[in-house]
Order: sequence, then structure tokens, then C-alpha cells
Amino acid sequence: MVNVNESLPLYVRIAEGAKEYLLLGVFQEEVQLPSTTVLSKQYGINIATVNKALSLLVDEGLVYKKRGVGMFVKKGALNRLIKERRKTFVEQYVIAACQEAKKLRYSFDELRQIARDAFKEVYGIDPDEAH
Repeated sequence: MVNVNESLPLYVRIAEGAKEYLLLGVFQEEVQLPSTTVLSKQYGINIATVNKALSLLVDEGLVYKKRGVGMFVKKGALNRLIKERRKTFVEQYVIAACQEAKKLRYSFDELRQIARDAFKEVYGIDPDEAH
């Protein structure tokens, strides 16, 4: 499982891990997820905990159950998750970074340069070349 907040209940961590796998492309839309038995054995946890995690993903509209077949990633789940995470990203990181930058008296131009440098470091290309 990918690294998620250890303070969260286990079933929530499993659901969050599945979301990370969806974002990373490990889980594809309209593709079947591993069975509850496989997940239970893989992570050494109770099947009821796996079921609770999958129910959370169903409630969030990211997966659906085909009776007698298994759980599948819903079409549009990736876009839904990206939209949700982008909103969270701005609220948790961008605004917080701007608030800290304000305390440190960064100008907008300095912030822009910091963002450009970080983009280049993470993406490995100049932002002007990324289109």
C-alpha cells in the first residue's frame, strides 16, 4: 500500500491507498480490482476491513460492484478524483505556501521563479516547454 496518514482508521487508509493507485495508473477505469480475499491476504488484514474500504470507494462513486464478479473502477473515476484532489491541493498547499511566503516577504515574481524552479526539478523540463 502507498504511504498514507497513519492516524487514519485502517479501512480509510486502504481506500486512500486505492485512490493513490488510481492516480498513479496502477488501477485503470473499468478494470476489476483485486478480490477482497487477495487484498486481505496481501495486507494481512480482515476481509471485513477490506469490505469497509471498498464500500467507502463505492460511496464516493469511484468503484462499483458487478454481482458475482467483483469490484471495478468506475468510468470517470480518475477525473472525479483529480478534480477533488486539485481543490484540496489548492486549499492545503498553495494557499498555505502563499501565506508562508507573505510572512517571508516574497514578491510575486520571486514566488513565480520558485514555482518555475520546482516545476523544472520535478518534471525535468522547463515550464515553457511543457505544453
